[in-house]
Amino acid sequence: MSNHIRNAAVISLALGTALALSACGVDQTQEGDMPDVTVEGGQLPAYDVDMAEVDVGSEEVTVDVPTVDVNMPEDDGRGADIDVGDGEDEADIDPDN
Repeated sequence: MSNHIRNAAVISLALGTALALSACGVDQTQEGDMPDVTVEGGQLPAYDVDMAEVDVGSEEVTVDVPTVDVNMPEDDGRGADIDVGDGEDEADIDPDN
């Protein structure tokens, strides 16, 4: 066992023993009360704040949307083929049933 591992083991054992020996039970023997406090006078601080100017507006723009051409396979009447991912097994689903 190397010195670093041995030192870490000794320190861990010492800390664990210290924690176990220092654990103690605490029982409340009397209720506590908040103190009575009186606050009189005083002055809130004053601040001079320079706010940033924000200009919010709107404008009308035209956005060019690309034309999407989707070529769907022709319906052969068998339903959909679902590939389960192993390249061998396929299940036929008949949407009419």
